[in-house]
Amino acid sequence: MTTHILLTGSSRGIGAAIAAAFDRDDDVVLAGHGTNSGLAADFSAPGAASLLWQKALDRFDGRIDVLINNAGVFEASPLDQPHEAWLADWERTMRINLTASAELCRLAVRHWQERGAAGRIVNIASRAAYRGDSPAHWHYAASKAGMVAMTKTIARGYAAIGILAFAICPGFTMTGMAEDYLESRGGEKLLADIPLGRVATPDEVANVARYLALQAPPSMTGAVLDVNGASYVR
Repeated sequence: MTTHILLTGSSRGIGAAIAAAFDRDDDVVLAGHGTNSGLAADFSAPGAASLLWQKALDRFDGRIDVLINNAGVFEASPLDQPHEAWLADWERTMRINLTASAELCRLAVRHWQERGAAGRIVNIASRAAYRGDSPAHWHYAASKAGMVAMTKTIARGYAAIGILAFAICPGFTMTGMAEDYLESRGGEKLLADIPLGRVATPDEVANVARYLALQAPPSMTGAVLDVNGASYVR
């Protein structure tokens, strides 16, 4: 049977690499979400996630088998800016990175419960969930920590009925966004903190996502896989 996958944030970076990783699978059909390709949705707006879910269901004739939550923002929010601006940054990042993902996870779990079907969730988090991030990125680290906790909760709650959940925690990944950030933080010094000597490529993260979505054994549910060149080990 063909596997139907909904992938958020598929237009660029890690999301585009994940989409490409499924190109070699003839029995996979993917619905991508993004501003430049696939199904449009602005996760900063309440209700956008549920509208995206319905669009994907319509495209797939009522069946989704795998949800991959990759969409997210990484935006600085300096601590010394006006409080109202800091709070607005926090709420925007939490809504896009965590709340929208949570909505989609809930809709996926309910979908599979109602169908009596198995399903898989793959959440793209970050090493920031465990080691934190810069002083301007409290909100980003908190959103990714929430995503990891949510993944583990789903895995524990629904494994018995065949609903599996996994998370991936990349470190720096060489997307355009990461390149700018590396440069702004003094790239050579930052790279010295990565024992591998380089940041991850989007393809490396994508291959892990594909494995979890299609091949990982059920006993791995709840697993959080690190892709960070040993810059943070647990």
